[in-house]
Amino acid sequence: MLKDIIAVEPTEGYQLYLKFEDDKQGIIDISKLISFTGVFAALQDIYYFQQVKINPEWGTIYWENGADFDPDVLYAEITGEEISNYQIAKTANKL
Repeated sequence: MLKDIIAVEPTEGYQLYLKFEDDKQGIIDISKLISFTGVFAALQDIYYFQQVKINPEWGTIYWENGADFDPDVLYAEITGEEISNYQIAKTANKL
């Protein structure tokens, strides 16, 4: 997939509006994807959560504390498309 996120806006609660480079867009509830532990613990503070940014180099969203998300996972959640096993392996090899 590797679709970059080109727009993000906090909406209600822990929801974010995301728009991808192929014009797919939607709202995702981050609280349903994570536990607020580890690097994600700071995101439980709603004010901090709303300070989400886009890193154009990575093509994804992030917070200043180092929390970020794989854009493929977010794309799959927004579109309902599955991430192929090939993409999972390819992404794992980059880490």
